[in-house]
Amino acid sequence: MRPVLVGILLLFTISFANAQSYSVIDGKAIKMYQEGEELTLSRQYDAAIAKYQEAIKREGSFLEAYIKLAQLQITQGKLEDAEKTAIAGKSRLGGKNSTKQHRADIGWVFINLYLKEGKFQEAFDEFAATEPLFDTSFRQSRYYQEMKDQMEFLDTQLGNFKPIEKEKLPEPLNEFQLQYFPVLTADGEQILFTKRDGTGNNDKEDIFMAFVSPEGNWSKPQSIAQTINSPYNEGTCSVTADGNILIYTSCDAPDSEGSCDLYIAYKVNGMWQRPRNMGKNVNSRSWDSQPSLSADGRILFFSSNRKGGFGGNDIWYSIMQNDATWSEAKNLGDIVNTPKDEISPFMFFNNEILFFSSNGHPGFGGMDIQLSKVVDGEFTKPENLGFPINDQLDQVALFITAQKDYAYFTELTTSEKENDRSLLYRFKFPNEISLGENLTVTEGKVLNSKTGEPIDATLSLVSLTNDSTLYKFKADGKTGEFTMLYPDQAISGLYVEKKGFLPKIYNVERDKIKNVKDLKVELVPVAAGEEFVFENVFFEFDQYDLKSESISSLRRLVKFLNENPNVNILVTGHTDNVGGASYNQNLSLQRAKSVQEYLMSNGFHEGRVMVEGKGDNEPMVPNSNAQNQALNRRITIKVL
Repeated sequence: MRPVLVGILLLFTISFANAQSYSVIDGKAIKMYQEGEELTLSRQYDAAIAKYQEAIKREGSFLEAYIKLAQLQITQGKLEDAEKTAIAGKSRLGGKNSTKQHRADIGWVFINLYLKEGKFQEAFDEFAATEPLFDTSFRQSRYYQEMKDQMEFLDTQLGNFKPIEKEKLPEPLNEFQLQYFPVLTADGEQILFTKRDGTGNNDKEDIFMAFVSPEGNWSKPQSIAQTINSPYNEGTCSVTADGNILIYTSCDAPDSEGSCDLYIAYKVNGMWQRPRNMGKNVNSRSWDSQPSLSADGRILFFSSNRKGGFGGNDIWYSIMQNDATWSEAKNLGDIVNTPKDEISPFMFFNNEILFFSSNGHPGFGGMDIQLSKVVDGEFTKPENLGFPINDQLDQVALFITAQKDYAYFTELTTSEKENDRSLLYRFKFPNEISLGENLTVTEGKVLNSKTGEPIDATLSLVSLTNDSTLYKFKADGKTGEFTMLYPDQAISGLYVEKKGFLPKIYNVERDKIKNVKDLKVELVPVAAGEEFVFENVFFEFDQYDLKSESISSLRRLVKFLNENPNVNILVTGHTDNVGGASYNQNLSLQRAKSVQEYLMSNGFHEGRVMVEGKGDNEPMVPNSNAQNQALNRRITIKVL
């Protein structure tokens, strides 16, 4: 039973507990009513309903019985019956024994009924009409204050509804009795979801997946892997943008820390490896579930009802450390979490917007999807996504594609004649809800330039403005394939690195590597005479002082030299053809020396870092236009 409905019952039980008289004087009707109250307190609701109906049948003007009966019908979800009862009770308010309290109680029933029916304007209007009837003691109750808060929320929402058109995902998806919690890879070409054949004890949960063809057709869903699905329950998963790291929930497994735990699995050379429990830093003896990995797999958000939170279920997080272990989970704090429930976190691909479901923040009823942004490292006050994304029912999960075009969700259908079904749906995500900068997806392969063999290199996308790593992915060791995300940052660099190879450095904007489907990255094995362009080293015009945006590349050159202690390098400066040859020669040498001085300040001997200036003598491309001239203004690194 929902806590809010229990609250309604308790409210009216208290409301009449000290009543000295009723709206009727028939002793038998009053006895039936009192028996109904006792049955209600012991939660024998069907029997209580029968008693209230008998009381009304015997005495048609018994207002208290109408109110109690309507309440119980709302509790049981019999909203049509509740509305008929409430209307019948309202029609009796003109009787001689009707009081202000009766009118307030009938109004309160209608307010709650309209909210459960999703008739928000009617609920708002009924509250406005009924509120003056509430007495002082009731206005001091928690029930009144929560309702008043909800009405204030509705006042901001009415008239601002966002039109959406729900679309059921086509066959062969939705072929099971129950499928829920959909997630997709960043390219939108793979969907994963939890599958269950029914609600019986023998109907277990598994993770299933399907792929979409270039024509937009989905493949037949299949089990994700034998190494993942087991005789126990596996479900509610999250996957990195490239589809190579999976975190999921498994319940009651032999190695679990509690009832449900989080497990992690890695795809290596195209195959899912055996998963492992994420351990005591992440899991607890309580319920731990509903994971959401950041796009690059470095931050994990999940829901847990463990001790140390603010309410029932809270959002917690853990960070992957440099040694690939996970930090001790921490509570996300009271900006997001409330004394009630927060579940189903989803961190959007830009790592800046967290979606989650809550019944503790202002909403339409039940669990609503909320949005909180990360600003200066802190989460902002959550915002409700509004109607009809949220409504009077529970919205427990939402997944939005990296392209920001569609939101995927689950819709539960119930029927007295048929078994429950949960199906996968999607809708076009409203443009007026800002998701920050646009994201593009680049796919390609990392190969050995000498042999053509694939390399499991690390790819890091870095903001050159502040040297912060935006995303970090790894190429598949079997195929060399990778997927990268690119936000519309003003200036960013891509660093492709593997020990034993020269790094490959891109300037994302200048090299135009966004939204490329077949980017070929060739890494050169470390060997004497090999050379690479040292991208993203910047100087002011006609100056040789290093700009702050150069720090990302400089730190990676330090890392390269530390990994290759026997390597000495030659740093060469180049210019375009603007200016005299002698001047350009000196400028290019001074710029190379600036790089040398940085390396020496980081502990490298001058003998490991030789320098020279080539001026405009060795252009990469003809100095025929401004774009080519920019390419020729460069630093190169050569292995000696």
